[in-house]
Amino acid sequence: MPLITRRDCIKALGLASAATALPAHLFARDLKASNQALKVIPSSGEQIPAIGMGTWLTFNVPTSGPIFEARLKVLREFFRLGGGMVDSSPMYGNAEAVLGSCLQRLDVGEGLFSATKVWSVGAEQGRQQFVNSFKLWSQKQFDLQQVHNLLNWQAHLKMLQEAKQDGRIRYIGVTTSHGRRHPELKEILKQEPLDFVQLTYNAARTEAEPLIELAAERGIAVIVNRPLGGGRLIGRVQREPLPSWARDLGIQHWPDFLLRWITSHPGVTCAIPATSQVVHMQENMSAGRAPILDAGARLRMQRYIAQL
Repeated sequence: MPLITRRDCIKALGLASAATALPAHLFARDLKASNQALKVIPSSGEQIPAIGMGTWLTFNVPTSGPIFEARLKVLREFFRLGGGMVDSSPMYGNAEAVLGSCLQRLDVGEGLFSATKVWSVGAEQGRQQFVNSFKLWSQKQFDLQQVHNLLNWQAHLKMLQEAKQDGRIRYIGVTTSHGRRHPELKEILKQEPLDFVQLTYNAARTEAEPLIELAAERGIAVIVNRPLGGGRLIGRVQREPLPSWARDLGIQHWPDFLLRWITSHPGVTCAIPATSQVVHMQENMSAGRAPILDAGARLRMQRYIAQL
């Protein structure tokens, strides 16, 4: 596993000011909690909470009944604790419809940072997905629309750029969860005027480091998916003891450890762990209340994970 280099440490010192916990009044949206660390979207200067929420698998449930009510409680807790970005996709089955039903039941004010995707081979099907997402979420404007897994990205990105100019969306981006697409993603980051890129990055999968660095150089915000390894990483490390020195960093449990390692990276804007349980949401959000860590702490944490 590659480790953070001396160059990374120097860069982190220079970029740390963009990743510090900030008072809620500096954030343009109506957050319900004032103790979440906020990070900057480079293309606009807007700030969003460093911990968001994904919906892959977890929100692919019916739009009514006990399971739906359980997901409603999870989303309510997310906003109660100061959450902002909620990320979904047409690929996630019923997730967008469930989110829309939940949002109609919740009073989130301007706290929601809505993020979804276009995922289709055909351009016309992508346009239909785009229109349908507004209906499912009951949104007049999306904060972020992304091309999911780079599928037909040339056609879809052109459509999203037009929608951004028309004011239907505020930001555009692309996503991938496959390391094999990293060479293609690198070229897209170099050439396209993006606001966001979403990729997989966690303490067990660090191959995206060069892309995060490139995004920072290009002024592109980074969303991290699968920050807990899709449940596999957190399941593995929880069998091991939390290092005693973690308490000195204010880390209380493994989700806090893994998420703060990610969000303390100066090039990362937001991590979007997914969960179906309120207690896990509380653990995830606690990582956003703690101070951003310096490069030395991240290096020590990464070395500890590497030896497990």
